[in-house]
Amino acid sequence: MSNVVDFPHRDRKRAARDEAKARARGKTLCGRGFHKWATDTTTRFDVKEGRLVTVVRCERCGATRNELR
Repeated sequence: MSNVVDFPHRDRKRAARDEAKARARGKTLCGRGFHKWATDTTTRFDVKEGRLVTVVRCERCGATRNELR
């Protein structure tokens, strides 16, 4: 029988790839404009020109925008 030698560089490459995937999860969608907008309930709403102003925040990247309703 022969001895099977495991190459450690394969495990390091796999670990680095998995770590990079975990860091990029969600950011690639937002980078292309596909944000996941949700109403930010921690900030108070405002009224501008008689219309309700709501602050919405992306759940993935944290970007904010205002919506007039």
